[in-house]
Amino acid sequence: MRKDYYEILGVSRNATQEEIKKAYRRLALKYHPDRNQQDREAEEKFKEIVEAYSVLSDPEKRRIYDLYGEEGLKGGARASADFFEFNLDDLFSSFEDFFGPFGGFSRQKRRGSHVEKTVWISLEEAATGTAREVELERTTLCPRCKGTGAEPEAGWKKCPLCHGAGRVIEGGFFFRIEKTCPRCGGRGYIPAAVCRRCGGKGFVIEKKTIKINIPAGVEDGTILVASGEGNAGGTTGARGDLRITVRVKEHPYFHRQGADLFTEAKVDYISAILGGELEMKDIYGQNFILKIPPGTQPGAKIKVPGKGLPHLGREKRGDLFVKIKVEIPTRVSGKEKELLEKIRKLR
Repeated sequence: MRKDYYEILGVSRNATQEEIKKAYRRLALKYHPDRNQQDREAEEKFKEIVEAYSVLSDPEKRRIYDLYGEEGLKGGARASADFFEFNLDDLFSSFEDFFGPFGGFSRQKRRGSHVEKTVWISLEEAATGTAREVELERTTLCPRCKGTGAEPEAGWKKCPLCHGAGRVIEGGFFFRIEKTCPRCGGRGYIPAAVCRRCGGKGFVIEKKTIKINIPAGVEDGTILVASGEGNAGGTTGARGDLRITVRVKEHPYFHRQGADLFTEAKVDYISAILGGELEMKDIYGQNFILKIPPGTQPGAKIKVPGKGLPHLGREKRGDLFVKIKVEIPTRVSGKEKELLEKIRKLR
């Protein structure tokens, strides 16, 4: 039967390379033989996933497949389904997500993972800029063993699983996988005695408070990065980053579009006809006078330059747009009615 590589990975035919890669990693993690030992069906599924990815991740192979299907890939373009020698290094991030930062797949030179946090600010704070103190828990190298996982001065011994090679090969004639040794994490040696402080993990948890400055003009969903403030890497790996997602709360009166602000103002029908002035307050808490031109229609928008939010990283501000809602009285006095009747006759 012909295979639909897009269907195998669960992506559409116009999927981007990033979408294909994400689908591949997710499925490879799910059907990987290490998690499905003695499961022949999962093994076959894993082979199909690798085959599909080897084609769709290659722009030229994908082009040929889209034009001519599986038949067009014969003669060397198609990945062989009979034998796979598959290196798992490109899947380390997926497996580490599953097994945790201290699992056997951790590598000593691997950079530490990022720490994700979210902070909420008001629209007023987005307009002026603000600061927040962020409390986080992160991993740091164990001070006792300096990240090695070994009890100081206990020494090391050759890993009994990989015999010092740091990598192991699994599988038979049709399926062969080379991967980092899960026992020693690729070092080839294991501690003769594990560290009493961290239990051999090489890491401990620490709490830290970091002050971050949020710039004026920041938009909802902006990610601020504090480099090197995330989880520790291996003994020679750099720390990850602290990634802070800034969320801006909805405002009861102002609506934002980029650096521009939108609001509404009620005006009596006399001012709408003859023109007038209306005292208002901007997002910065400052009073200003809105001039109502004569003959202003309901729903009209009056632009107030420079009363919006700052453009991020620039001094220039956006504008404020005020939508006019004309108030028509439901009841008028006898004198008003008399005058309005005179106006109607004049009209």
